[in-house]
Amino acid sequence: MTTARLPLFPLNAVLFPGLVLPLNVFEERYRAMMRELLKTDEDEPRRFAVVAIRDGRETAPTGSGMPDAVNVPAERGPADGFGPDPVQTFHRVGCIADAAKIRERPDGSFEVLATGTTRVKLLSVEASGPFLTAELEELDEEIGEEAGALAEGVLRAFRSYQKRLAGASERSLTTGADLPDDPSVVSYLVAAAAVLDVPAKQRLLQAPDTATRLREELTLLRSETAVIRHLPSLPAVDLTRAPTHPN
Repeated sequence: MTTARLPLFPLNAVLFPGLVLPLNVFEERYRAMMRELLKTDEDEPRRFAVVAIRDGRETAPTGSGMPDAVNVPAERGPADGFGPDPVQTFHRVGCIADAAKIRERPDGSFEVLATGTTRVKLLSVEASGPFLTAELEELDEEIGEEAGALAEGVLRAFRSYQKRLAGASERSLTTGADLPDDPSVVSYLVAAAAVLDVPAKQRLLQAPDTATRLREELTLLRSETAVIRHLPSLPAVDLTRAPTHPN
C-alpha cells in the first residue's frame, strides 16, 4: 500500500486521471497552498489532491463563475465551510493533480493548470496548517474482464451520444476518430466528457476496475442518448473544454 500526505483541494467537480484541470485560485488558504507548491524544485512534480465535495455537505457559500471579492471572503480557515469533521464532507476517492503551470497574478491570486494522474483513497484530513492536507492511499487501476470489447462498445455509444448532443445544440463536436483505444484512457475520457452530474461522475471515478466503469458508462450513454433524442433542443455544450474552477 502506497500512501502519501499531500495538500488537499476540494472542488464541486470530479477530476479524472489524464484530464486537464484549470483553476482560478483566489482564497488565501489556496493561495498559501500554491505558494508552498512553488517551493518544489521545477524538476519535481507539484502534486496536490483533488476531491469532490458531497452534495449538500459544504456549509459555507461557494462562488460560481469568476470570483467575487465582495461575496466570497479571501481569508477563511483551512476547514471553513466543510463542517466539524471535513473528511465526512468529501467523497473518499479523489485524484492526484500535477500542477504544470502555477502563475501568480499581480493581485496575489493564481492561475493554475494541472493534470490528473492517479486515483487515491482519502484516509484522513488535517486542518492544523494554513491549508488542508490529507493522508492518501494510491489506488491501482485494475483492467477487469472484457475491457477491450467494452471500450469498443463505449466508443460507439459515445459517438452516437455526441451526434445527438451536437444535433440538439446545433453544434459540431469532436469526432470519434480523435478518441483513444486504450480501455482505461477511454473510460476516463468518456467519464470526463459526458454531461453528467457530480454524483454520477464520482461513481465512475471510484469504479473498482476499468471494465466496471465502462459497463456503467455504456448504460449511462444509452440512457442519455435516448433522452436527448426526445428533446427539441439543448443548451450549447462544449465537450472539448473544461471550465475554470474558482475556489
